[in-house]
Amino acid sequence: MKKQATLIFVLLMLLASRGYSMECNKGLLETQAIQQIEYLRRWYANATDLIGVATPQSIAEGRAIYRRIFAKEAQLYAGSDDEPRVGPEAWAELVLEALGDLGPTQHLIGTQLVKIKSLKFDDDCNIVTGSAYMESYVQAWHELKDDRVWLFLGTYEDDVGYTSGGGWQIERMHLRQVSAERRYRDTAVGRAAD
Repeated sequence: MKKQATLIFVLLMLLASRGYSMECNKGLLETQAIQQIEYLRRWYANATDLIGVATPQSIAEGRAIYRRIFAKEAQLYAGSDDEPRVGPEAWAELVLEALGDLGPTQHLIGTQLVKIKSLKFDDDCNIVTGSAYMESYVQAWHELKDDRVWLFLGTYEDDVGYTSGGGWQIERMHLRQVSAERRYRDTAVGRAAD
């Protein structure tokens, strides 16, 4: 029995190496797509913190990440009453304006929920197009120059699309504030205990 299983495995691997396709596992591909979509928001947090450092190099690194994760004409909303910023460059300018004069920031992405709306595959089981909705919780810590911190709790609501040329990208983003607080930093923040 063990020899038969080994023989079948070797035969399947030989067929696959010669271009014969095995059955398309769409469930596995959907799981992989969900992970790729979640990483868009994680990269976003990294890029936002880089832009907040406000050095020419960190701003350039953050912008490059934004160009990768946002669609060219992405509609990006910072609040419920605001007009959208269009595209990654416009969002980078908003972030730089908001965070550039502050001290260090850290954006922590927590709970993430992704719902695949559609996935279309070609004959070789590659994703050709797709769309999804993602909701991500954020806790953002901003060090202010007056010995206070600004703690922001919010939810990102994203419409995400897949194209064969760009992969998964955020096409529409809405940042919704849940809560915020400004408070004085404790003297123990960032210091080791004596």
